[in-house]
Amino acid sequence: MWGWRAVPVAMLGIALNGAWPALAAEPVGQAVVIKTQVTGQSGPIEVDTRVHRNERIKTSQSGLGQFVFRDGTKLAVGWGSSVVIDKYVFDDSQSVKKLTIRAAKGTFRWVSGNSNSSAYQILTPAGTIGVRGTAFDFYVGPDGTTAVVLLNGAASFCGPGGCRQLQQRCDCVVAKPNGDMSAARRVDPSILATLGNQRALPFLSGNQRLAGGIGMLGGCNMASAAPERKDRTRPPPAVAPAPQRQDPPQRQAEPQKERPNKPDKPHHDKPHHDRPHHDKPHHDKPDRPDKHDGHGRHDDDGKPGNHGLDHRGHERHHDRDHDNDRNRDRGHNFNRGR
Repeated sequence: MWGWRAVPVAMLGIALNGAWPALAAEPVGQAVVIKTQVTGQSGPIEVDTRVHRNERIKTSQSGLGQFVFRDGTKLAVGWGSSVVIDKYVFDDSQSVKKLTIRAAKGTFRWVSGNSNSSAYQILTPAGTIGVRGTAFDFYVGPDGTTAVVLLNGAASFCGPGGCRQLQQRCDCVVAKPNGDMSAARRVDPSILATLGNQRALPFLSGNQRLAGGIGMLGGCNMASAAPERKDRTRPPPAVAPAPQRQDPPQRQAEPQKERPNKPDKPHHDKPHHDRPHHDKPHHDKPDRPDKHDGHGRHDDDGKPGNHGLDHRGHERHHDRDHDNDRNRDRGHNFNRGR
């Protein structure tokens, strides 16, 4: 009989042990954007892949993952990052009673969801970020140095060295695990040198682009701090405007060359006004009558100088005709006398 009682107890133990992994794998959100390589506890994470409580999320040196939790909280995980969803207690009112994430290293952006601000807590090696209905970026370096930049709402950072309040947009605090902490001040590109990493805060500098409304936040005049832009060789656009500046003078010079040609055309178009004076200069000389006589003397072959001789021959022929007429008249009168 004892053996029979042991069977149900053993089966109950197996059922309970099987329930624990199910509770540990409780889904708390899902991936909405994945770039390059992002991995979770079960392997590579893809878009629409669910993430679970106690799951560690890692990104490659060029990876990017954007996640949405069940209460609407958004978390962006930039390149070279590691974060664990430490605690997640969800209720039936589409909000959470407790949501804690532990950021080991990397760069992140947080946008609060529908839950009370007191339900959110972010743990870093240098201290704890308190959320007040907020949007902010934060970075955790390899040595635990942490930087927080406020984008909306309000937040606080508390560590061994005390607490700092972030109340104005672009306020920034830098803290170290040993308790050293800066005062809250407006962020500027020099913070990258302070953190010793030009790739820190890539969502502010523009080195990594976020999708959706979460990507509309940011700025704070950090775009000029993008390391890719600084490391690039000097851009050539400065040489490009040079030919463009030379083009307008050349275009203006073309119509100027055509304009002087236009007034010259009337002189060439009407050459006949000048030809009588230049082609026949003999009209202006006083010897015109003599040349006119010579002009009339032509041979049959068109050579000048023979026309006068032909005229005299014509006169002789006329005289002979006249003599013949007189001879006829004489003969006629003689016949009449007879």
